[in-house]
Amino acid sequence: MNNGGGSEAAAPPLEWKFSQVFGERTAGEEVQEVDIISAIEFDGTGDHLATGDRGGRVVLFERTDTRDNGGHRRDLEMMDYSISRHPEFRYKTEFQSHEPEFDYLKSLEIEEKINKIRWCQSANGAVYLLSTNDKTIKLWKVQEKKVKKVCDLNVFPEKVAGNGSIGSSSISTISKPCVPNGGCRERPFGCSSNDFSFPPGGVSSLRLPVVACQETSLVAGCRRIYAHAHDYHINSISNNSDGETFISADDLRINLWNLGISNQSFNIVDVKPANMEDLTEVITSAEFHPTHCNVLAYSSSKGSIRLIDMRQSALCDTHSKLFEEQEAPGSRSFFTEIIASISDIKFSKDGRHLLSRDYMTLKLWDINMDSGPVATFQVHEYLRPKLCDLYENDSIFDKFECCLSGDGRRVATGSYSNLFRVFGSSEGSTEATTLEASKNPVRRQVQTPSRATRSLGSLSGVVRRVKGADNSGVDANGNAYDFSMKLLHLAWHPSENSIACAASNSLYMYYA
Repeated sequence: MNNGGGSEAAAPPLEWKFSQVFGERTAGEEVQEVDIISAIEFDGTGDHLATGDRGGRVVLFERTDTRDNGGHRRDLEMMDYSISRHPEFRYKTEFQSHEPEFDYLKSLEIEEKINKIRWCQSANGAVYLLSTNDKTIKLWKVQEKKVKKVCDLNVFPEKVAGNGSIGSSSISTISKPCVPNGGCRERPFGCSSNDFSFPPGGVSSLRLPVVACQETSLVAGCRRIYAHAHDYHINSISNNSDGETFISADDLRINLWNLGISNQSFNIVDVKPANMEDLTEVITSAEFHPTHCNVLAYSSSKGSIRLIDMRQSALCDTHSKLFEEQEAPGSRSFFTEIIASISDIKFSKDGRHLLSRDYMTLKLWDINMDSGPVATFQVHEYLRPKLCDLYENDSIFDKFECCLSGDGRRVATGSYSNLFRVFGSSEGSTEATTLEASKNPVRRQVQTPSRATRSLGSLSGVVRRVKGADNSGVDANGNAYDFSMKLLHLAWHPSENSIACAASNSLYMYYA
């Protein structure tokens, strides 16, 4: 991606390798619906990864390869130490984020499925994250809690040999009636006690019990619940760069929240018409700008993206910029509007570009240029003749996510048969790699060379590029694509060429 306006040499294609898999299923193993992954998100440092599933659970993973050499990654970089190992993660903890609910007023079941996860700023050694299902957003705090135990008890083996184990003799299980001064009514006053005697070493050998930390355990606690603010299903949440606020979006509204206030939100976008029969489009995704806390973008089911500035008015009825591609004359069909619906948008790390995913393509937009996308990437053009079949089995309504690399040079998104595609977004790049979510990611690599960049025409001087077009309906091995195996969710590490993607209930990780 060229951010400076000058020419930039296209980076060579990356060679992707398998790194790890969590929850790999064996051949023929039946996958439970509740175990299917529905959300993936790296934190800002890339040292933590979170996944959510349809059962309402959130699973956390932490990076381990940066700690094996006895220091924090920043310290190793200061020492001019190069990390040659590929990213490795380990299971950290999991917790039940949402439970199934029932709305008795609307006679509506509310699924526990996690729709989105977003990391918040860490503090005092604890990590914070937001998770949401269709109706309720929750703020979670995950921290290490030290388990304390009493040690150095005055227990002598010769005294408790006949009373069981030493550990069980430190606390008497027989209740005896005691008087306030500590005596016991069972024994006459003045009688000597055979149960009490000084230890062999005398009084000086008595030790004070000590409370010591034996181990640590991870504890997840719900700090806030943001509820009763959405009449329709929540499709997006996004943290603001100010570290204090976030937005949540459903089909018709976008609300602004303060992380510390759960009983109040502000409606900043409302596209609901006075008469619902006049409704022509809905909100499909929303994202805050990564550096400007007053700017956000949201996409619609008509294939448009609106950029709004919250400084203009309390209710952002008007947009600052509108990004949409003009429809080619004579190309309209019954499916045109359906496949134009944008399922996900992402800002680049520097905030200069926007990436959008509709059913057939990825589009890269320059936020300073609203006349058309600067690049278009064909994800699975071979499906165009099959749109009628995909409409009948509802696959045409699948919502694929997209992501950008930290340096903005590449973009990625999922497809069917557990395939995902990586495209080079730099000027002049023809990189278009097809990978499979398996231990051998290049096993089903499509051998068709990526098409050369070609012009689609010019809108106000903007020449758009189409890359990676592949019209084959089978892979290189002659296998038909499986539309029931869809790779919807994936995330790119914020600073390295590492991708995490979800194939059903399995989490696959790759590096280059």
